[in-house]
Amino acid sequence: MLLTHGARPDAARAPRRPADTGLIGRTEELRVLDEWLRDPAVRLVTLTGAPGAGKSRLAGAAAEAVAPARTGSTAGSGVVPGAGVTAVVDCDPADPGAAVAASVRAGAAGGGRVLLLLDGCDHEARPAPVDVTRLLDTGPGVVVLATALEPLGVLGERLFPVPPLPVPPDGEYDEDTDLERLCAVPSVELFTVCAARARPGFAVTEENGRAVAGLCALLDGLPAALELAAARTRWYEPATLLSRLRDRPGQLYGGPAGAPERHRSLTALAEYGCRGLPDAERALLDRLCVYRPGFGTHALDRADEPAVDGLLDRGVLALTDRAGAEPRYAVREPFRSYRGAALEGRGELTAARDEHAERYHRLVTAAAPRLAGTEQARWLAVLGAETANVLAALEHSHARGATERAATLVLGCRQMWPARGLLREGVAWCDRLAAGVPQAAAVRLNDLGGELTAALGDPVEAVRRHRTALADGKRLGDRGLSARITAHLGAALLATGDAPGALASLEPAVAALEAVGAAGPAARATTTLAAAQHALGHSRRAADLLDRGTAALRRLGDLRGLTEARYVAALLAMSSPDRPDPDEPAADAALREALELCRDTVDLSVLPRLAEDFALLVLRRTPAQQPRVVRLITAARTLRRRTGSTPPPAHRAALEEALTGIRSRLGWSPYALAGAEGRALDATGLIAEALSAPPAPPGKATGTGEKRLTARQLQVALLVSEGLTNRQIAARLDLSEWTVVNHVRQIMRRLDCASRVQVAWAIGKWT
Repeated sequence: MLLTHGARPDAARAPRRPADTGLIGRTEELRVLDEWLRDPAVRLVTLTGAPGAGKSRLAGAAAEAVAPARTGSTAGSGVVPGAGVTAVVDCDPADPGAAVAASVRAGAAGGGRVLLLLDGCDHEARPAPVDVTRLLDTGPGVVVLATALEPLGVLGERLFPVPPLPVPPDGEYDEDTDLERLCAVPSVELFTVCAARARPGFAVTEENGRAVAGLCALLDGLPAALELAAARTRWYEPATLLSRLRDRPGQLYGGPAGAPERHRSLTALAEYGCRGLPDAERALLDRLCVYRPGFGTHALDRADEPAVDGLLDRGVLALTDRAGAEPRYAVREPFRSYRGAALEGRGELTAARDEHAERYHRLVTAAAPRLAGTEQARWLAVLGAETANVLAALEHSHARGATERAATLVLGCRQMWPARGLLREGVAWCDRLAAGVPQAAAVRLNDLGGELTAALGDPVEAVRRHRTALADGKRLGDRGLSARITAHLGAALLATGDAPGALASLEPAVAALEAVGAAGPAARATTTLAAAQHALGHSRRAADLLDRGTAALRRLGDLRGLTEARYVAALLAMSSPDRPDPDEPAADAALREALELCRDTVDLSVLPRLAEDFALLVLRRTPAQQPRVVRLITAARTLRRRTGSTPPPAHRAALEEALTGIRSRLGWSPYALAGAEGRALDATGLIAEALSAPPAPPGKATGTGEKRLTARQLQVALLVSEGLTNRQIAARLDLSEWTVVNHVRQIMRRLDCASRVQVAWAIGKWT
């Protein structure tokens, strides 16, 4: 939640109650339609989209906006005399000819244009293209504005797709989300306005914000569905309503008595939208309705392309991402639940889910060998985008008793679980399946559970899991598997602080992995071994091992492994028994490269740790970057809360100490503002925020030892950078002028500056 200057986190927040603004979230659409309908070259505009998207209201509002002649004047409309719309005529789409001639003559007499509104050109009321053409030929001043599920197919037709209203990102809201920003999302705003009609005083609050966001996402932002759901808030709280609708959105019904029958329930709305679908499109819709929204071309066959186009035209299928490398789709509500219920009624729902699970089993099986080489980033992105469907396939396989197939999916996603931050989910699946699969699969599941547990921040439990896996794995006689588990055990032991135990596990593991030709696992284990050697004070040996492991990981193209290696390099640079001062430029360079690699893989398990260590380095090197440090640490903490991971106790204490010191120096309001900005950052924004920090000057540790400014010196330096004189600074800080002079001298000496201008530049470049 964003805090304004001077606000306290425990201050009471008044709920937001938006006014009833009529047509909500369509400002840009109205602007474009207004421009088109005033253009003499435009003769036919068709608003297309799913039923319930608000096409009729939008068309009516657009017609009202472009018809100034209803008041007898075109003044102020920005239209050349003779080009304004002088009449709007509502026509029956099935038989529009009767009212047209007289209206056109009346409009022509005024030297303007006549807008013919054909609302609901669907099914039995759909006019033939030749009839629409005949309408346009009635006179040069005729303009047709139509609404339809699909294009009318007339030459010169301008299509205007009307999508549902935008929904909150990911359909989520938590205590870190800005309530004002949530209420400004058009779907939330419409739901709030309609709910306030049914239940006076209703407002979106911090308590019900998550449920309201979930409802808007569940209903895909479809205005008709949001209105039906909002009407039920007179009985139910949003959380209860969301729970009741989660599996069966189609049960929504009601609405105003005067509404068309198709708008009286979501089932009727979906039936209207699906009426008349060709067999191929209906069959494809039935197959895709079990897919979670946001699926890629893996769900489609080449023969499906014509049917896909037809479903897109009708608004049943939506493109959720047209800017990516490949398009992504979603079956909109209410069609998804409507066709799912139809499949269930025919006894075909399980078969459709079987087919869905089989497709994703093939996808994960194909991706698994590509997740350790040069294609790692691409396939991590593929699996990351398909996470919801992979998890659905996993759940269905397990429910059907296909435990081994489910285990194959879990193990095939070995890289995906940590990279996408699904640590708790991965551990839960490992535990759930380990008892019901053959021993070889159980050993691998226990080992994977140990890795994910270590990433969660519980290395002691990770050691226990790895030891169990190792004991069971030795009975299998698979040398390579035992070596991998031993390497993972060594990493967990190192995280517990047992460097000798880690060394004892990692050295034989590296040798065994190299002997069996497992280059990738051997390179990763080598970098962990370097960290163990460093912990024992063997810095030269650690550097040699790290160089060897890093070179191997670069050759293999293992970006996740290379990220870990660069993090180890930063640790080595920051502390070494044979070097008195940290090599901050080297640590800065290593962490920056790790963050850049993380940007390619979006590895949510390692990103918080990288961001936190980078923030501490920035604070040590350039104290004037304190607001950025707060943003980075807060964003990392938010990400940890999402993934469920916790930092080691000593690291957590260092972070708390840093934040406490910053808060005392900055004051509450700037500190709270920086924290709110940090909570608003997603993973990509966190990486961008870190990489935008000025790099450390090569060969100089400007923030350490005698170069480091005290809190008071930093205050004085910041005021110098603002151009204040010594006397003004003394008055501002309630100090004597002579004390300020001494502070300025110390600042200039510590920053290697010869003038106040240079001090201002040195401080200003970091802020």
